[in-house]
This record gives sequence, C-alpha cells and structure tokens, in this order.
Amino acid sequence: MNVWIAIGLTVLGCYAVKLAGLLVPAGALERPAVRKLAALLPVALLAALTAQQTFATGQELVLDARAAGLAAAAVALLLRAPFLVVVAAAVAVTAGLRALGG
Repeated sequence: MNVWIAIGLTVLGCYAVKLAGLLVPAGALERPAVRKLAALLPVALLAALTAQQTFATGQELVLDARAAGLAAAAVALLLRAPFLVVVAAAVAVTAGLRALGG
C-alpha cells in the first residue's frame, strides 16, 4: 500500500510542477536571459546525464566500453552523421568492446 501512496504523491507532484509552469507570466518568459537559459538548460542537463551514465557505476568513476562508445558517437557527430548513425556507432563500439572482454 505504501507504494501506491508514493505513486499518488509523485503524480500530484508532477501535476503541481506542470501547473506551476503554466502559471508563469508570459512577460517573464520573454526576457532574453530566461530565453537563453531555456535554450541552454536542456543541453546542459543532457550532457550531465550522459556523463553520469557513462563514467559512473554506483559511487565510483569508471572508464570502460561505455566511454569508447561515447567517443565513437562524438566522432560520428563531428563527421555530421545522422542521429541514427551516431547511435549505431556508439552501440557497435560499446558492444564490440564488451564482447572482447573490455
């Protein structure tokens, strides 16, 4: 039963956050600093999540096949490859290194 209470509280919290976003005045959202922050914040969050998922296991920093996969994706991005090719390169390099025991 505690799980359902947690789920219900999470649902209410998510709804409250969405509602709070709708209540922000339009004038506040059109300020240049807010617009710039809104454009850059998702990129920063995605980069942080990628780094955390690539270089951390539990409480430790690790350097394994995931880092090589990320490097392969970076190279594919530098070569301006399509998104699916970038993902495929990262998956292939990571899986290949793991298959080799790395």
